Amino acid sequence: MSGKQESQESRDRYSLRGKVYEKIREDILNGRYQQNTELKETAIGAELGVSRTPVREALRQLELEGLVKIIPNRGAYVNMITAKDVQDIYAIRSMLEGTCARWATEYITEEQLEDLEETLCLSEYHTRKGNYEKLYELDSLFHEQLYSASNSRILNHVLSDFHDYVKKVRKASIASQGRSVKSTEEHRAIFEAVRARDADRAEELAREHVRHTIESIQVYGLEKIL
Repeated sequence: MSGKQESQESRDRYSLRGKVYEKIREDILNGRYQQNTELKETAIGAELGVSRTPVREALRQLELEGLVKIIPNRGAYVNMITAKDVQDIYAIRSMLEGTCARWATEYITEEQLEDLEETLCLSEYHTRKGNYEKLYELDSLFHEQLYSASNSRILNHVLSDFHDYVKKVRKASIASQGRSVKSTEEHRAIFEAVRARDADRAEELAREHVRHTIESIQVYGLEKIL
C-alpha cells in the first residue's frame, strides 16, 4: 500500500471517528441516555452503520472529556453532567464570558456587529411570539457569534464546549417566559456595550447575564432539570 493510500485511509478513519464521537456526545448531552447506561460498541456500531473500531475510539475520546467512564473488562458507561458540574461551569463561564465580551469590543468587525444585531432582532421578535424552540437556537447563535468576535480560537473552543455541556439547563431557562424576556434584554445591553467599544461595561454585563441564568434555574432545582 502506498503512503498516499495510507494517508487517505487514516483521514477517512479519523473523519468517521469524529462523526461517531459527535453523535454519541450529542446523545449524552441531550439526555438520551441515563447516568451509568452502558454504551455497547456493537449496538452503537449497528445503529450508526460503522464497525466497532470508530465507536471504541470515540468512547475513549469521550472518556478524556469526562462524559464516559470505561471500566476494564466491563465496558463503557455514561457519566452525566451533575448539578455540581453545572454550578462549576456557570461560575467559570461567568468569568470567561466577561473576558469574551471585553475582547469583542476590541476585535469585532462591522460585519460581525451586523450579524449580531440581526440575531438579536430575531430573538426579540421570537421572544414576543413566545417561540421558545427558535429562541434557544438564536440564543446559541448569539453566543457563538460573540465567541467568534473575541478573536480567540482557544476562548471560542472552551466556551463552546461549556455551552454544549449545559444544553438541558439552557433549554429550561429559555422555556421560562420571564427569563427568556430578561435574557433577550441582557443580550441587547451586551450588544450595545460591545458596539460602543465599552470594554468594562461589556465585561460586567456578560458576567451578570451568566449569573442571572444560573440563579433563575436554581429556583426550579437543577436536579429536576438534569
